[in-house]
Amino acid sequence: MTAARDILPPPPADLVTPGTALFLDADGTLLAFADDPDGVFVPPGMLDTLDTLHRVLGGAMALVSGRAIAGLDRIFDRTAWAAAGQHGLERRDGEGHTTTIPVDTEELARLRYVVHDIASALPGVRVEDKSWSVALHCREHPEREDELDRIAPAIAARFPAFELQPGSYVYEFKPKGMDKGVAVAGFLDTPPFRGRTPVYLGDDLTDEHAFAVVNERGGASVRVGTRTPSHATFTLPSPAAVHAWLDSVNATLTQGAARAR
Repeated sequence: MTAARDILPPPPADLVTPGTALFLDADGTLLAFADDPDGVFVPPGMLDTLDTLHRVLGGAMALVSGRAIAGLDRIFDRTAWAAAGQHGLERRDGEGHTTTIPVDTEELARLRYVVHDIASALPGVRVEDKSWSVALHCREHPEREDELDRIAPAIAARFPAFELQPGSYVYEFKPKGMDKGVAVAGFLDTPPFRGRTPVYLGDDLTDEHAFAVVNERGGASVRVGTRTPSHATFTLPSPAAVHAWLDSVNATLTQGAARAR
């Protein structure tokens, strides 16, 4: 049975105003999932929409992803955008300055070895090496999910400086103390995001940390998909619906700017 709190309305187009700080997850939100993380693509027209939103919002738009910032730049080709990569382990601010949280490199090397060794014994399981974190993917073979549910916590327990972040057919081992909520809070404490009302779109369990922070700051959180339970206040069913909604947001903002002239 669906709980009442899980029946969420769609976000209105006027949810985003010129005073909004807009935060966007990548995979599963802006980008449809692909079996191979390198196989995703940006739909036609979306970059034009995002470029306009970035301009109208005065640069207060950021990608917040489990991917590394370098990976986001390869996909979107927008190095001027603010971005948080690897769940906030690295963050590029609105002026293009990137900071990275220190990581125990020796423990990371041991973790990386163990993760690759495990994956080599599980056909169909991929390793995604993000430089400062590492993940196991089983989207191509979802029947491996139950097995990884058992294995991944045991791996994490061996590496005290890291923690397990499960997601949609992915099990990521990342440095402790960093999540997307911490990343969003960091943006909101710096220009051009400071003093703005945050709006965050995301699809995965990893986005719930950001939903909580945004809600606490008086903003709005938009779940993409049907995953429950969620802290989100609105919902959209798919990345295609996100694209359509962002187009409507863009139209509403640009029409409002034209009327104000």
